Parts: sequence; structure tokens; C-alpha cells
Amino acid sequence: MSRKKTGLIFICSFIFSLNLSAQNKLSQYVDPIIGSDAHGHVFVGANVPFGAVQLGPTNIFEGWDWCSGYHYSSNTIVGFTHTHLSGTGIGDLNDVLVMPATGKVQLDKGTKTDQKNGYVSTFSHANEIAKPGYYSVILDKYKIKAELTASERVGFHRYTFPAKQDNPHVMLDLSDGIGWDKPVETYIKQVNSTTLVGYRLSTGWAKDQRLYFAVKLSQPLSSMSLYDSTQVTKGMEGKGRKMKAVLNFKAIAQNVLQMKVGISPVSYENALANITAEIPAWDFAKVVASADVKWNKELAKIQIEGSKETKKVFYTALYHTMIAPTLFNDANGDYRGTDKKVYHKPGFDNYTTFSLWDTYRAFHPLYTIIHPDKVSDIISSFLAIYKQQGKLPVWHLMGNETNTMIGYHAVPIIADAYLKGYRNYDVELAYQAIKNSAMQKEDGIEYAQKLKYIPADKVNEAVAKGLEYAIDDWCIARMAKAMHKEEDYVYFSKRAKLYAEYFDPQVEFMRGKLADGSWRKPFDPVASKHREDDYTEGNAWQYTWLVPQDPEGLIHLFGGEAGFTRKLDSLFSISSVVEAGGSPDISGLIGQYAQGNEPNHHTPYLYAYAGKPWKTAQVVRQITDSLYTSKPDGLCGNEDLGQMSSWYVFSALGFYPVNPANGEYVFGSPLVDHAVINLPGAKKFELKVIGNSPKNKYIQKAILNGKPYTKNYLRHAAIVAGGELTLYMGDQPSATWGVNLEDRPKSAGAK
Repeated sequence: MSRKKTGLIFICSFIFSLNLSAQNKLSQYVDPIIGSDAHGHVFVGANVPFGAVQLGPTNIFEGWDWCSGYHYSSNTIVGFTHTHLSGTGIGDLNDVLVMPATGKVQLDKGTKTDQKNGYVSTFSHANEIAKPGYYSVILDKYKIKAELTASERVGFHRYTFPAKQDNPHVMLDLSDGIGWDKPVETYIKQVNSTTLVGYRLSTGWAKDQRLYFAVKLSQPLSSMSLYDSTQVTKGMEGKGRKMKAVLNFKAIAQNVLQMKVGISPVSYENALANITAEIPAWDFAKVVASADVKWNKELAKIQIEGSKETKKVFYTALYHTMIAPTLFNDANGDYRGTDKKVYHKPGFDNYTTFSLWDTYRAFHPLYTIIHPDKVSDIISSFLAIYKQQGKLPVWHLMGNETNTMIGYHAVPIIADAYLKGYRNYDVELAYQAIKNSAMQKEDGIEYAQKLKYIPADKVNEAVAKGLEYAIDDWCIARMAKAMHKEEDYVYFSKRAKLYAEYFDPQVEFMRGKLADGSWRKPFDPVASKHREDDYTEGNAWQYTWLVPQDPEGLIHLFGGEAGFTRKLDSLFSISSVVEAGGSPDISGLIGQYAQGNEPNHHTPYLYAYAGKPWKTAQVVRQITDSLYTSKPDGLCGNEDLGQMSSWYVFSALGFYPVNPANGEYVFGSPLVDHAVINLPGAKKFELKVIGNSPKNKYIQKAILNGKPYTKNYLRHAAIVAGGELTLYMGDQPSATWGVNLEDRPKSAGAK
């Protein structure tokens, strides 16, 4: 190689490194407001990656779209709370409300129609700033500027009061959470003039939530008034169902009041210790900077080049994948288990907030690439829950099993981790736990144990449950085989094929079958009653494709590739009308394909199994171009704790894990022009996309580590080993790339 050519390569590499350096502040592309309108339900406020604290504004509750406590359509703030959910379809949390105020003390929040008789304030989005680790807004009623930041377990408030202060005070309200959450017992105690402690025990989606807190003030109180609801409580401490404290100040020194609020699942002593451990000083700007550093460290695990719009949507999506799961332990390691016992020094970071029906599909496979340090701790958290409650988590929240949604989807997460080489947990206990999940005697699982279908007249949501169980059972079979448990492998492999029992070849849909063997009638493939029929938040059009563990078998049910492709084409082209009374989760429709709900997320990638990868490219680009934007309504359905965004992160990179536990990622159509996945040990996986554009959405050829790569899927091992993949794009489908049978993805995965 000539010196001139070598120099040119060096200059190009140097320029690219400069570009990456300029992107070190990747947080600049994140807009937490995206997804806060429509049905996105995302958290808006200040937090750090995986932090126990999500400190943000709470609006007056107006219904389902306020599940996180905040909705972009609202112009009210009743206070700033320290725990929130992000993208869920059920509301809870919003614990420990703080509201700065002036003037007459108001003990009630107020209502949307009566804001005068309450401490609620209006606000304008023009006076609102939201970015990773920082949130600020001006409260119109009080002319107070509120600024928020956070560490893992501590919320840091800074309130700038107007120069003319009329009775400045702060409301500390434990009376209500959001939506379904109600207090059971609350407690506030003044320790000294700058310190308060307490707890809030509540019931809601999490039936027995216990949250302890401590408050540190930057200046002494002049007095404190305690109330149980509106009933005065005398003394320096009070216990009741709806405790509130009004923190009074003669004047706010230099107009700025700061507060640090630590939380703990164990005790208020630990909450105080969390403040000391994480934010000992009063340097608000330093904590904001620290939060930004933490976010940039995590965001930099994937560095991309693309349009400004692509970067904004991509990095906001990546940000949304790191709000949950949330830490559920103290700085000293203590946590409260599902059995309500306190555990000390467990040897792992304990996590909560697991929306497993959603996140097993792409969110957790993404973690095996970019968060390998979290994978074993998450599984150790699962196994601790298993030992404490007798089964693996289903939908776990704040030390509570909510049993929300269907399936036993801790299974694919554990199996995927094991098969990818993660072993820093009790492997035999993990296998025992996943097998136990499949041998429960509830929700129709007992029929699968006998290798039978679930009768629709015996079990509600029978089709959805049967299909989800088959996915989980396939994962158990693969883990059993890897662990040389041959008898279990054979048994669970048979259970993984039970999906075929729900397929009616006459109508070409998965549908409910009665105990006598007949199909349930009448049958309408578009019909959907919210969790009241054969499906879960979906209809026959959407659930017919829920066989990610065996697309080849599904193709066979349709009589071959031609019939399969014809039917799949119909999914995306028929009317998008959903009948009245259908599930609100059926959203983001293209035909009857619903991007707004998780069971469909793998479906566009199924074309690859039939040798038509260009059809996947067409649909994926249609979804990314129309259903993911940088606007407040930029998500077409519930974020669901990161799954909606994980789909985008994978798809923007050009591939997706159709099967959640076989170590393969099926190609689609990359949105990025260049990406680097930064891996442990200074390894990198670099993706170069040549000729990419809105029109050039079809992969023409691929080069992996300098060699032609004809396969239409990428193995996990190839990514984590580090290397370089180059994709060449064109405006017409390739007649050869990824088409041949030997180049298609395989259900069995990498050997």
C-alpha cells in the first residue's frame, strides 16, 4: 500500500474520530418530551440511567393517558414527585409530592375546573426545559422557577422565588399518588430545622408498596404545619392516611430554596444515608453535570451518523430504554424483597419495574449487547423474586407481583442470557425456576402440560396465552438442550409446536377452539374486546403471526411461501378500521398491523424467512418514517418501559431479534449511515451503510470483516466479537441477496 493511500486512510479515520468526539454530548439529541402526547405515556422529568428516582412534574389526573403522571396536552402542575412509570398502560407511583408556593396556604390540589382553591398552577411549554438529568419549568401562579435533577436514589430540587415573597412555603403531600394508587398509611417527622423523614405505604397496581424518604433543606424552617388530609395534627410528627406538611419560611435566602429528597425501600434512615452517599453537598449545577455525564456514558455505547431527525429520534429512543428497570436497593445494598423481608449485601444490584410481556421481545436482547454488566444482575433479581414469591416475576413493581399480562416471559430472558454465555448467577436455580414456570397449574398452562390446546370456552384469552406459552417453551427446550437435559428438551420442543393447534386452515387465522374440538363462532378476524375474548390486546389478524420461535412451521401451515407471503401482504394492506369497543392498545396501524402493541413487533421481519427480505425493508421503512417522529406524539402507542423504543433502536441499525432467544438478528433496512457499537474490552462493532437514503432502502450486498456476507441475518456472536459490517443500499430490491434458502434465518439459531 502506498504512503499516499495510507495517509488518506489515516485522515479519513481521524475525521471520523473527530465526528465521534463531537458527539460525546449525545444527550443533546435526546428530547424527553417525545412520546408524552397521544398514548406514549412516557416519563418526563429528571433521572439518571436505571435510577430509583424519577423526579418530574405531575398534572391533574385526567384519565388513562396520564398513567405516567404527565401528558403533553395538560397545562397544570400539582407538584413534583419522585417516582414515575414510563410508558405503561396502568398508572401508579408518583410518590412524595413537593410543591413550592406563595400566598395563602391551600391544602387541596385543586381541580382542572377550580384551580383557584388549590395549590395547582398552570404552566406553559414555552417555559419548560426537559433534557436527560434536568427539568425546569415556571409555575405561572407563583412566578417560581422550578429546577430538578437527580442521582440514583436522590431527587434534588432548586426553586427560585420572586423577589417579592408573600408567605413562601412548600407543600409536602403524601395523600395521593396517580390513578390507581391510594395511600394506606403515611408518616412525616421533623428531625430538626432542616431535616424531615417519613414514609408512604400505599396500595394500587403494586398492592403493598412501601417507600421511605428523607428531606434535607438548604435553609431552616421557620415552622411546620402538619395535616391528615385537612385535619390539623399537632406536634413535630404525624401519622395518618393522608399526611401533608406545610413547610413555612419567613423569607427565602437570596430567593433560592434547595431541597434534597432521598428515597429507600427499606427505611428513612437509609434514605438519609442515600443523600449522604450520593449528593452530600449543595452544588446543584454539579449534580446536573454528573447526571449528564452518566447519560452520555450510556448513550455513547451506540454512536451513529445520520440525519439530525434520525439522531434525535434514535437517541431519545435509546434514552427511553434506560429509564427502567429501576434500582430497588439502597446505596449500602439493602433492599426489601417481595416477601417484605429486608436483605443485606445480596451480592448484586437488585432491580424492579419489569414489564416482561413487552420487554422480552427486543429490550432484553438489546441489553445483552450494550449492557452486559446489567444482564446477570437482572437475572439475579429474577431469581431472588422466585425464591421469595415462589415463581419468577410476571410484571414486577416496587417489590410487588402485579401478575399483569400473560405468559411466563422471564423464561426467554434467562434462556437468552444463558445461551449467550451469561453465567454470573445460580444456573441450576435459574433452570429450576424456568421449568417451574411452565409447570404451574393456572391460566391454561395445565393444558399445555398435557400437550393439548387451551379450550376457548374454559380459559379467557386462550389463543394469546397458547401462542405466548409456546414461545416460552421453545426457550426452555433450547436451554435444556444446552444443559444436556435431553428429556426436558424433547418434551418442551413438543410444547413449542402447540401453536399449530390454534390455526384454522380454512380461514387462515389463529382462532379459538372449544373443548369439543369445534372452532368458536361467530368469527371476525378484526374483532377485539379488551382482554375479554381469545386474544390479549389484539385480534386474529395480529396474533396469527405470533410464532417467532418457528416461522418455518408457520409458513408450512399456510401451505408454503406463496400462501404465507400473500397473507402477510394482506395484513399490511387491508382496512385499518378497528371496531368500536376494541382495545385502545391496538394503535399505530398499517392495515391491521399494530406497531403500537408488542405482539406484532417481529412481524415485518418474517418476510425474510420466506426469502423476500425486500418486503421487510419496505414495511420497516414505512413504520420508522410514519410512526416514530421527534414530535410530542412521536410514539404510536405505549412506550412500555422501553420495548417500543428498543424496536426502533434495532431497526434503525438495520436488524431485529425475531426470535428472542436464538442469538440471531434478522436484517431489515438501516436508517443510520454509520454506527459504532462500543463493547467491553475496547472492542467495537462498526456498521457502514453505503448509499443510504429514503429511496435507497434495499440492501444489495453485505461485507462482514472483509468477506462477502450473503446471509439475511447477523449472529449475536459476530456483533460482540467486534468487527466491521458494510451494507450497500439501492433503490430496487436485490434479486439475490439474502434470498437463497441457505441464507435465510433459522429457528434453531446459531449452532
